[in-house]
Amino acid sequence: QVQVVESGGGLVQPGGSLRLSCAAAGSIFRIHGMGWYRQVPGKQRELVATITIGGSTNYADPVKGRFTISRDNAKNTVYLQMNSLTPEDTAVYYCNVDTTTLGGRYLEVWGQGTLVTVSS
Repeated sequence: QVQVVESGGGLVQPGGSLRLSCAAAGSIFRIHGMGWYRQVPGKQRELVATITIGGSTNYADPVKGRFTISRDNAKNTVYLQMNSLTPEDTAVYYCNVDTTTLGGRYLEVWGQGTLVTVSS
């Protein structure tokens, strides 16, 4: 089994910053892609950013230039640095990890989500 745990959400004022973390643990042989998604009530979950095992990144247009995704392969952890936050960034943020387990299984694992609220 593989579990991922997000942290770092909370309340921040417009223009502020937050850093989300997501650590994967368990029967991990290799972690492939890692990413962040977000969802607001009544809307579909949407891509925020992804990062490959080699460090190539992809960002959704609304967050380009403001958010930065990074990963620490030694710690099986992915980060999302969020700057210049606006109320439109308010959402539950979910971590997504693609892994191969020690048993050779491919697993796509989602975290339980962390709430980010941008409000004055």
